[in-house]
Amino acid sequence: MATKNKWVYGFSSSKTEGNKAMKDLLGGKGANLAEMSSIGLSVPPGFTVTTEACLDFVKNTNTINQEVKDQVLLALKEVEKSSGKKFGDTNNPLLFSVRSGARVSMPGMMDTVLNLGLNDDSVEGLAKLTNNARFAWDSYRRFIQMYANVVMGFNVAILESTLEDLKEAREVELDTQLTAEDLQELVVVYKQIIFEETGVSFPTDPMDQLWRAISAVFSSWNNPRAIKYREINDIGHDWGTAVNVQSMVFGNMGDDCATGVCFTRDPSTGDKKFFGEFLINAQGEDVVAGIRTPQPINDLSKNESNKGLVTLQEAMPVVYDELVEVYTKLEMHYKDMQDIEFTIENDKLFILQTRNGKRTAAAAVKIAVDLVNEKILSKEEAILKVNPEDINQLLHPRLDPEAIKNILAQGLPASPGAGCGVIAFTSEKATALKESGVKVMLVRQETSPEDIAGMVASEGILTARGGMTSHAAVVARGMGKPCVAGCSELQIDYSKLTLKIKGREFKEGDFLTIDGATGEVIEGEVPTIPAEISEDFSLFMSWADEFRKLEIRTNADNPEDSITARNFGAEGIGLCRTEHMFFEPERILAVREMIYAKELQEREKALAKLLPFQRKDFVGIFTAMNGKPVNIRLLDPPLHEFLPHTKEDRETLAEYLEVDVNLIDERCEQLHEFNPMLGHRGCRLGVTFPEIYRMQTRAIIEAAIECKKNGIEVLPEIMIPLISLKGELVLLKEECINEIDSIFKELGTEVKYKLGTMIELPRAAITAGDIAPEADFFSFGTNDLTQTTFGLSRDDSGKFLPEYVNGGLMAVDPFVSLDREGVGFLVNHACVEGKKANPGIHMGICGEHGGEPRSIQFCHEIGLDYVSCSPYRVPIARLAAAQAALRDK
Repeated sequence: MATKNKWVYGFSSSKTEGNKAMKDLLGGKGANLAEMSSIGLSVPPGFTVTTEACLDFVKNTNTINQEVKDQVLLALKEVEKSSGKKFGDTNNPLLFSVRSGARVSMPGMMDTVLNLGLNDDSVEGLAKLTNNARFAWDSYRRFIQMYANVVMGFNVAILESTLEDLKEAREVELDTQLTAEDLQELVVVYKQIIFEETGVSFPTDPMDQLWRAISAVFSSWNNPRAIKYREINDIGHDWGTAVNVQSMVFGNMGDDCATGVCFTRDPSTGDKKFFGEFLINAQGEDVVAGIRTPQPINDLSKNESNKGLVTLQEAMPVVYDELVEVYTKLEMHYKDMQDIEFTIENDKLFILQTRNGKRTAAAAVKIAVDLVNEKILSKEEAILKVNPEDINQLLHPRLDPEAIKNILAQGLPASPGAGCGVIAFTSEKATALKESGVKVMLVRQETSPEDIAGMVASEGILTARGGMTSHAAVVARGMGKPCVAGCSELQIDYSKLTLKIKGREFKEGDFLTIDGATGEVIEGEVPTIPAEISEDFSLFMSWADEFRKLEIRTNADNPEDSITARNFGAEGIGLCRTEHMFFEPERILAVREMIYAKELQEREKALAKLLPFQRKDFVGIFTAMNGKPVNIRLLDPPLHEFLPHTKEDRETLAEYLEVDVNLIDERCEQLHEFNPMLGHRGCRLGVTFPEIYRMQTRAIIEAAIECKKNGIEVLPEIMIPLISLKGELVLLKEECINEIDSIFKELGTEVKYKLGTMIELPRAAITAGDIAPEADFFSFGTNDLTQTTFGLSRDDSGKFLPEYVNGGLMAVDPFVSLDREGVGFLVNHACVEGKKANPGIHMGICGEHGGEPRSIQFCHEIGLDYVSCSPYRVPIARLAAAQAALRDK
């Protein structure tokens, strides 16, 4: 009888049921295991239980359904046939690793169990079969330790301290120096401790071990650190994880065995060099755990901590040459830099995993450019390889090379960039300090997945242990945070909350700086300088510009930001907020004078004081954007934002206006609004006080004419905000045009200009067909449009929106990524109807969504002309727009 669903997919050299395209179903790890098996690599056989089975497990109150179990048993028989071993057999036991595998890599976030299937009988059989009792008992103690932690939820710190006590008693430093008898004794003690602490005996039935391990990996999808990682990296909570059950190969059987991790290119710089670390007589977890210093696989992998150690190339030259062949084949096959895990058992190489390696943004760009130059990728493929958000890492400061630096120690340059903060020894402390507005440096012996929240909160991460492929290194690179790992000169005392470096003591709260590019640990705070744009980056971005259709503008209110944005490739200003210009100390009194004026003549007198300031501002911006359009929004916020809020400010204003302070207090009371964001603001100010918009219009046009006389090409766009009625636009447009015409007559010169409106209220979007004939352009203010569509305050919604996102009510915060179904519907409707009514109208968005890749994808799909974003997000928007156009082909 045919089964309803296929829940389990096998992989082996003789029969493989999946491929690399099936990541959603098999997870990244499972899909790649299947793919590598199918292209003839030496992959230990096994099977993958799908992500759908995980979702079914969660839905069925954490229970594996019978159909899944039946298919697991069939797949298990196939592995027994491939391996020539039998699961649960005492003489020739088949052992498994049980690992998670989501569709995208989540390093260290979920759980793994190795050596599953061992018990008191099969460990003896394994010892006889391999003629290596030490290996067998070492594998058993590892299994108990991992299984107790992952499956039984046991605090393994107790077991780890028992192991340390035994090493101390035997006067040895390394696990590998313990004898078979030592490890056998340890196993007995481990099981005794587990029974005493839990009241449950350690399970001995291999099938029971397997079912419980699969369940534990499924359950780990929803452990706190995995949830936190998904929130940080915007990974869907409803994806689920696959479970990969793979026959064990052993790197801990002796000196002809090893385990390691390698990258086909340098994950920090992108340089084309084969790079990695390994350990002889070890299992996979040892390499990233920081317990032993990993050895370099070749001379290119040497650094300060391992330069005296034997390389894999020297220790096992034949295996190393085979590994080189494998990495070359995998990189060509996947057309990307690969992160490969391998094990060597009795001089035979096995590949346990490959995935597109996590890398810094600088490395991502260099690798993409190099792969095009090497004819492995096309430009189009290269553009799609780089995550636009990662570009953000390239645009931020680094340490000033001229600054005086007191270098305290040198670790490994695990993730580039500069970071400075006060020392925090725990994730909880780091998070608390961050929330109180303090910059933090997380300092740990080594990080673990439990530290994820603290790593997010920190400016940088510094560890005493671990190599270039440690948890701290991999996760920091993925986050774009600086990290110095394996700094052995650090002496951390968690009980006293102190750090000693070369005899000097530092306390929690003292400042440290790290340079993730050099591995330097530096005392105090070191100044930084802006990032430099590499030739590779410039070339890569020029390719992006070849393919994108959207114009990229910036939100800028001053010449400095305008120049920054233009240097990053901005093609104009999509939003210049004029109110930001009013808060300068020498201007705010004139603004308040205008607000407190009760008569038109008094207001015009105050506005006359502001006019030269505004004109000067616009001259600076037009000059910076020579030849590029500049969209200027007339005054938008409620007047209450400009009111004096402190007693001192009210007294200063009273003195300036030569009135009693009580009159100031009285006027404050009169202007008070219960809901100012929906009150007297935007075009409503223009309707009631048209002289304000006339002054701003005059400042814009006079500045444009002055620039024109100086040979600067100006393209001003005057934007009227918060329109909800066509009549508002008609009235204010007439006011602006009359003022402009009078300026042209006064000065005897004209400039071209556009006059349009901001669509930021649902009614304006709905009636866009009526409004469009009156506008040269629409600019969608998606911040306010999101607020008014949802009825949400962006300033207050942070208190509860995370619950909506975490609980699945919303896929993402709508202020972060544009809500397609609601807000997006209104934007699209306004576009369609606006263009019908006015085919010549041009449209863009200028809310925060203008720099967010998924929102940019939507803007491309509905045919907007441009997006506008903050200066430092301009390159992100350029790349996201190119990717949107390429996906549309």
